[in-house]
Amino acid sequence: MTATPSSPSVRPPLPPFTEESARAKVQAAEDAWNSRDPERVALAYTEDSAWRNRDRFLNGRAEIRAFLADKWERELEYRLRKELWAYTDNRISVRFEYEWHDASGQWWRSHGNEQWEFDAAGLMRRREASINDIPIKESDRRL
Repeated sequence: MTATPSSPSVRPPLPPFTEESARAKVQAAEDAWNSRDPERVALAYTEDSAWRNRDRFLNGRAEIRAFLADKWERELEYRLRKELWAYTDNRISVRFEYEWHDASGQWWRSHGNEQWEFDAAGLMRRREASINDIPIKESDRRL
């Protein structure tokens, strides 16, 4: 059976990307991550997606889903902004920042960049993320 744009295994916009479609893909990712729903977010990745997130290496949707569930249990009131940095046929680079607080109430701002590679159905098959965290005062929040 061939995947169609309305099936869950296809995630428009599809490569090859234009500036407009790359921006739409970045916005869709930002919206999904801000939902803090591991199930929803994991559906954007191939079943065998490979991730590097900081110093962790994940393989497949199941590991991604578990990672995200754990992340959002620790990173409370998480709020993210992504910005398109560059794109090619099936790759997009973004810069991002997000804010969150831990269980003790300490607020953090996390900055980073990601490189994404997509399959023909618009699912992300590879994600490389470099992220740095800095403690902030609640009064210094931007998001």
